[in-house]
Amino acid sequence: MHDSVQKKPRDRWTLLVLCTGNSARSIMAEAIFNSVGSRHFNAYSAGSRPTGQVNPHALNQITSRGIPLLNYRSKNWLEFSRAGAPELDLLLTVCDGAAAEPCPAFYGDYEHIHWGLPDPAAAADGQKRAAFSDCFDILKSRVQTLAALPLAGYSRAEVARAMRAFAGQTETMQ
Repeated sequence: MHDSVQKKPRDRWTLLVLCTGNSARSIMAEAIFNSVGSRHFNAYSAGSRPTGQVNPHALNQITSRGIPLLNYRSKNWLEFSRAGAPELDLLLTVCDGAAAEPCPAFYGDYEHIHWGLPDPAAAADGQKRAAFSDCFDILKSRVQTLAALPLAGYSRAEVARAMRAFAGQTETMQ
């Protein structure tokens, strides 16, 4: 659901990170938001066609950067459209495939932001480690920059606007 009603400023925002397979980019983003951005975000991740397993290179990036391994798993985005699902404030797509797909009806009045990043799992075998590292670095830099803002005074739309600025977007996605 998406409408023009603005949510009042708050301390923490509920965020769902989407990617088609929910095995690499979205998992790393979930981990980064829940560590570097934990003061402001409660993040989840899911995929439209989940692979069913988290890419070991993504897990390696998470642990090698000092982020604790939680129960990360590749899950279907339908989990977030069922009764009992968290009410979303922000929906972040990190791959062009998921951004182009029609999403299920998630709970909440949320803003959609897109940070299209190349799929590190698609890199050649000899380049995978570097591709995952580069993707992680981009995500971490964006989340660190976002977390450094005075988000407690921001509305949902203002948080979304700041997130879009990191990807060079200026228009609202619906």
